[in-house]
Amino acid sequence: MEVHLWQQIFTVAIVVAVFVVLVKEWIPPDLAAMAAFLSLVLIGVLSPSESLAVFGSSAPVTVAAMFILSAVLERTGLIDLLAGKFETLAGSSPVRTMAVLLLLVAFLSAFVNNTPVVVVFLPIILAHCRKFDLTASRFLIPLSYAAIVGGTCTVIGTSTNLIASGIAADAGMTPFGMFEISKLGILFVISAILYVLLGGWRLIPDRVTLSTLFDGEASQEFLTQVYVSKDSPLIGKPFPETPLAKRRNLRIIEILREGRPLPVPLNELIFESGDQITLKTRASGVVELSETTGVDLLPDSDLGLSHVRTESAVLMEGIVGPESRMAGHSLKELNFRQRFGVVILAVHRRGVNLRNRFEEVKLAFGDTLLVEGPVDRMNDLFTEKDFVNLSKPKGRSIRHGKAPIAIGALLLFMIGGAVLPAYIPIFALTAALLTLVTRCIDPEEAYEAVEWKVIFMIFGMLGLGMGLENTGLARLLAGQAAHWFQDLGPYAILAALYLLSAILTELISNNAVAALLTPIAIGIASQLGVDARPFVVAVMFASSASFVTPIGYQTNTYVYGAGGYRFTDFSRIGLPLAIGLWIMASFLIPRLWPF
Repeated sequence: MEVHLWQQIFTVAIVVAVFVVLVKEWIPPDLAAMAAFLSLVLIGVLSPSESLAVFGSSAPVTVAAMFILSAVLERTGLIDLLAGKFETLAGSSPVRTMAVLLLLVAFLSAFVNNTPVVVVFLPIILAHCRKFDLTASRFLIPLSYAAIVGGTCTVIGTSTNLIASGIAADAGMTPFGMFEISKLGILFVISAILYVLLGGWRLIPDRVTLSTLFDGEASQEFLTQVYVSKDSPLIGKPFPETPLAKRRNLRIIEILREGRPLPVPLNELIFESGDQITLKTRASGVVELSETTGVDLLPDSDLGLSHVRTESAVLMEGIVGPESRMAGHSLKELNFRQRFGVVILAVHRRGVNLRNRFEEVKLAFGDTLLVEGPVDRMNDLFTEKDFVNLSKPKGRSIRHGKAPIAIGALLLFMIGGAVLPAYIPIFALTAALLTLVTRCIDPEEAYEAVEWKVIFMIFGMLGLGMGLENTGLARLLAGQAAHWFQDLGPYAILAALYLLSAILTELISNNAVAALLTPIAIGIASQLGVDARPFVVAVMFASSASFVTPIGYQTNTYVYGAGGYRFTDFSRIGLPLAIGLWIMASFLIPRLWPF
């Protein structure tokens, strides 16, 4: 296909625009990638047949199957089983706790998507630290780092590896074996663990999590229900003009009208007869409430404090998840209090714990919220994808009887992929289908387990990479890089490629970096006349090596809010680790995969 100069210019502009959008987070990464993909089709860089071929790529299919298999291991209790072993083995010693945590998480992350591993361990670590009076912030960044390096031990350990190996196979290279990269991945794990245990974790200052901002008196507060009587003077009055609005020791959680929650903001609410109000108050406030004109206790309750229907107000922490429907909206826009029947007491956002005037802050993935409300409302809130529960593990029933089938499916996938690397996508789909047929997981849960935003971002970035190939820009970039460093030889070029990948992955998605740089890495090897395998391995490992910022890797974003960290905390502990692994990889990759 003949490519014109203007198409090359437009392609460069699209690549730059995507990079800026991903860094600035103006729109979601999946939309940015798919918009770039479609733009290349519209300007003729990609033909219709080529654009459809992108959707036949093996990498996104394998990634989707891995999401399902990870959910199966969680649903059958296998991840929780190993997490439970942590509580048994860790004890009260901080060093022992750290060592057990790093080893378990790294092992799990080699075979399971590392994000659910971190999600499962987060509440367990927080509870363990509360029990033994340990500082939780010292353990959460190492938790994320262990998950990252653990994922480098196998081709299936992270979606980054699957993308790079898939692109390499499409380019005619011999497919990567399941455990081909394990030799370097295990060295990464050992190096990271030794670095953390020998003092790296002490570089993290103690940080205050949201729950520590409130003293134990929060657990002494109660929730009680009242209703507006027929002759109440409240009827027809806006809430701000009523005695309820003037009582500082009362807070309205929810208002029901004819059995349904009212979606009206409190400052716009006008009371009607029969409105049922759930309020949070101290014990003394219940007595005062019974004396408020126009408000009666529920019919099956007496006026005496000891017989009033009350329940403790539950205080819990949660993180806004990547699939949350609330991301991009403020608490005020969501009318959160009336809609969900709970109260947000504080928000952690980018290193700052907010207690005042946070209602207009637009929520984003990684924000940690301190939530208070009734137990049933909390359960409803945390069963959705909107929040990841940091206070305790999910209470969903576990299908223990299906665990042997889940293990068998995973072993089938791993052994088949090790023996026949070219058929890794087929074995992944077979294992996922086996768990569905045997009801290890329900089809609805399987669809929910797949992070479709990640899948479509991969499709979009693969299309962008194909566009760079078609326009000759990938070859041009590879040739220019080879020219600049030709006097230094392939060793220096590999080190530079690793460094570039590692820097980019701190700024944009690791999957996007792998999709963009793998074709360029293969082109550089072609220009130099050497084997491309070590260059692809360098992109694999560097694209996952996000230690310096909390935004480069999803697990970092999760612990960022939960630990009450500041942005610079990641740089303080992560930069020495990143530099050390870069030097090690630059030295070992050419020796393990000769040019």
